Amino acid sequence: MAARPSIEPFVVKDCALAAIATGRRAQNLRELRDHLQAVHPGSIYYHFWGGLLRPHFDDPEYNNDFASWARHALHDTRLAEHLGIIDPAEFGDLEGLRQELLDSIEQRLDETEFLTWARRDQQFHFIRAQTVVFDTHKRVTQPEELAAALLSLSLGSIYYHFIDARRRAPQGFDDLRAWLDRFGEEYATLRDRLAGVDPYFVTLRELRAKLATVFSDYFHAEEPA
Repeated sequence: MAARPSIEPFVVKDCALAAIATGRRAQNLRELRDHLQAVHPGSIYYHFWGGLLRPHFDDPEYNNDFASWARHALHDTRLAEHLGIIDPAEFGDLEGLRQELLDSIEQRLDETEFLTWARRDQQFHFIRAQTVVFDTHKRVTQPEELAAALLSLSLGSIYYHFIDARRRAPQGFDDLRAWLDRFGEEYATLRDRLAGVDPYFVTLRELRAKLATVFSDYFHAEEPA
């Protein structure tokens, strides 16, 4: 068996989100549309993905802040359901996601004769987030070790390496696949399986369990009978 190439270890990092106010806020759907046209793309990212790292006392009814606001502040169930099924993982960049939001809101504006106004204390506040990154000082040298370590990683680590990496890395995919790619074709099947994991409509705990299962199933299948 040929020796494996020398590969840099996988550096396990953790992260948290520091919320930053943009000064933009909306009280009705038209104002939301107008701000969406110009707001920093990082705000759109935060309102779709940031909820995964924010603490919740129960499971949120909707996966993004736009859908939740439409339902609870505007009492527009139809729009909330439409916005709630948008999967940001399906878009190659945030501008495509922005356009999908705008198209959905424009369609709803065309359908409604009167604007619904949210109460002043229920305005939509556009937030950006600064990702604060921590080095855990954990290093993994082989994929088998990563398989064993996944369930012990913090939720912040799962977010950083499997979600946030998609907008950081030029190739547009997660750190796990990027690291496995350095081993050449040896782990091509594992990379393909990871590519099939949608990180959006699950909690971070569920995502961590899914990733651990993908690794476990792969390496158990590779073991000799």
